[in-house]
Amino acid sequence: MSSPPATTTAPAPRGAIARVLTFERLKWASFAHSTVYFGLLITWALGLDGIKYWLGWAHGIGWILMCIATVLALHARVITMRIAVAVAVIGAVGPFVGSYEFVREQRRRTRRAAAVTGRYSQGSDGS
Repeated sequence: MSSPPATTTAPAPRGAIARVLTFERLKWASFAHSTVYFGLLITWALGLDGIKYWLGWAHGIGWILMCIATVLALHARVITMRIAVAVAVIGAVGPFVGSYEFVREQRRRTRRAAAVTGRYSQGSDGS
């Protein structure tokens, strides 16, 4: 009797933090932060100082909150180190990178789940 091949998947998310800071919630928070940053770039280009001021504050505070959430989610194994670096380090000057990494990771997870499902969907006789 042989056992199924070992997989190299990351450990499952753990703890109460993982129930609050889910991958989907963090992904959408990253998209929201990217939207604020895009608005900041537009208002800067158009010289709209009033709204630019508030979007600047929203971006700064949003980035700090994203950093805190990212560290907690990384500790709870909700996200990978690659996403954490993209959000926390690169996110200060370009939050689009963090949003891209969430999309990339979601596609990778979807492909992996499809591969695992396909691998073990056959009957025990190989049919």
